Amino acid sequence: MTNERFDLAIVGSGGGAFAAAIRAVGLGKRVVMVERGTVGGTCVNTGCVPSKALLAAAEARHVALDSSRFSGLFASAGPVDMHALIEGKAALVESMRTEKYIDLAADYGWAMVEGDASFTGTQDTPLLRVTSPDGAVRTIEAGHYLMATGSTPYVPPVPGLAETGYLTSTTAMELDEVPESLLVLGGGYVALEQAQLFSRLGSRVTMLVRSRLTSHEEPEVSKALTGVFAEEGIRVVRRATVDAVSRDEDTGGLIASASVAGGREVFRASRLLVALGRRPVTERLNLDAVGVKTGTSGEIVVDSRLASSNPRIWAAGDVTGHREFVYVAAAHGTLAVENAFTDAVAEVDYRHLPRVTFTSPAVGAVGMTEKDAVAAGIRCDCRVLPLQYVPRALINRDTRGFIKVVADRDTGRILGLTAVAKDAGEIAAAGVYILEAGMTTGQVAGMWSPYLTMAEGIRITCKAFTTDVSKLSCCA
Repeated sequence: MTNERFDLAIVGSGGGAFAAAIRAVGLGKRVVMVERGTVGGTCVNTGCVPSKALLAAAEARHVALDSSRFSGLFASAGPVDMHALIEGKAALVESMRTEKYIDLAADYGWAMVEGDASFTGTQDTPLLRVTSPDGAVRTIEAGHYLMATGSTPYVPPVPGLAETGYLTSTTAMELDEVPESLLVLGGGYVALEQAQLFSRLGSRVTMLVRSRLTSHEEPEVSKALTGVFAEEGIRVVRRATVDAVSRDEDTGGLIASASVAGGREVFRASRLLVALGRRPVTERLNLDAVGVKTGTSGEIVVDSRLASSNPRIWAAGDVTGHREFVYVAAAHGTLAVENAFTDAVAEVDYRHLPRVTFTSPAVGAVGMTEKDAVAAGIRCDCRVLPLQYVPRALINRDTRGFIKVVADRDTGRILGLTAVAKDAGEIAAAGVYILEAGMTTGQVAGMWSPYLTMAEGIRITCKAFTTDVSKLSCCA
């Protein structure tokens, strides 16, 4: 394969890479994919699949321990066999990686190359230099290149952190025992999911958050989740920044010194998890050599068509610094290939991008928040519906949470939807279709909705714009 020419060379093998390869093969293009690590990327190996598998297991244990909310039920749960739990997770990951990635690549027939890729050549004639694990080097030339190298957990330069040891979302899911206590740095979706996961498996969890939980979502989300976490024994400390970490020589545990709301506080835990976001993986690609600009966090700077500053080099997924969802990466991969090989001039459109955090209750959102609408100069009208008015939540004996609808005051058109509820992801998915259709609160309030579903809450929230929902009968 040395010096062999392809139509498309892809670096990376995650969701964006595979979507791009599938579309390119469909267009009749010759494709090569280069991967230096494990095929499948973040989602199947260290992200969505393993984390949600463990969250589902933790939820099952929690349901047993929380069964008393249903009259007449008495259940219990013993300690967790973490080794067996991790083995089960690994088996699921291996199965999905084989079926959805390795076997799929073989079925489509594109070339797979194992090795570390970096650019060489010139801006006008970029080439890929690939060094295999055994040291062999080959050169790949392509008409277009797609960088889909993903991201990695960000670890701040806190004194003592590296020396004392820490967990990331990747290594935490490989533990062979449940930590007695866990200190979580961060308040975003990864921090939230991991904090609740380990709390429900039996850890005492404390979260140190710089501002508030889910700081980019509606403030009602933070308030609801803080209450849920307090009920479950998770301590959330706001306006907290860790400035030093050390190890207790007597107990072997970790000691974190932090600035908290202008003062100082010391936190102790057996393990520490860093969940302060992720950074694009670009440092070994030698992008400067071929004129590809990068941003302050190392991300490949792309335009709305996903083209880099070199017209033959494109980027997809986390490496762009855009929203870190696997479905964004997949959409990127397909769009980049369309733009590279057809006359398409498609642009990325995030207006109706759904966002889900898989806590329990979950967080689901789509479109504008109230703050977004105000910042855009839109006169908005909002309704927040507590789950006590959603019959499904009453049946579930769990009314923690809400549904919020943001609408244009002048037209009634729905601009955004946020939910903290069981199945909030499905509520957000329904919201995508509502926003795409340009529906108004009046239209949704007057449409069919199946009784005893969480999605019925969208209709009830829209009714709240004109009706006192506390005076509605069950199906009104």
